[in-house]
Amino acid sequence: MLQVEQIHQHYGSSHTLRGISLSVKKGECVTLLGRNGVGKTTLLKCLTGVLPLSRGSVSLDGQDISKLAPHQRARRGIAYVPQGREIFARLTVEENLRMGMATLSSKKAANIKGEVYELFPVLKEMLHRRGGDLSGGQQQQLAIARALLAEPKLIILDEPTEGIQPSIIKDIERVIRLLRQRGDMGILLCEQYFDFARALADSFLVLSRGEVVASGAQDLMDSDDVRRHLAV
Repeated sequence: MLQVEQIHQHYGSSHTLRGISLSVKKGECVTLLGRNGVGKTTLLKCLTGVLPLSRGSVSLDGQDISKLAPHQRARRGIAYVPQGREIFARLTVEENLRMGMATLSSKKAANIKGEVYELFPVLKEMLHRRGGDLSGGQQQQLAIARALLAEPKLIILDEPTEGIQPSIIKDIERVIRLLRQRGDMGILLCEQYFDFARALADSFLVLSRGEVVASGAQDLMDSDDVRRHLAV
């Protein structure tokens, strides 16, 4: 579904991404691993159109989307849950959820799908609270639910466990596992929490200094080489 071929990116004279290739299939969870500052978030911003490519290509469903703006990629089926959640703090939970349906037809966007309340029951209890009044874990659940309401073909999650209490990490793991088992979307999960990533991955890539230094199937994630690139 998602095919990334030899992409490069520069910040001025700094060469931040160096020939990265990856693919994500429908029903598959690919995890992106690496220390802070190795280019993970830069890569995700290139995939969503927030940052331009220097060269290389990004395709979705066989169509080249390398030149499309972020809102055009969203309409094609890419949903992004950014690091730090970035919910709308002054809007209510319900208003935040409705923002997730901005790319849908008016008919589809008329009602919030009950499925998101089944996945995240706490959101139904807090519909009229402002997003900024929620805990960090509740905001993360809101950000994921908002992305799912866009009915994506691919959902990109940037470190969803960052700063989240263990009980909610378990809830998020359960939801990602359900989405993977449902098989109607691809999942690209960027993480530093190794055990969380390993539990969900079908395959993985490790970045270091803007390059892929290790990749493979989930059963190879226990290798010393992978752990070496993640150790601080």
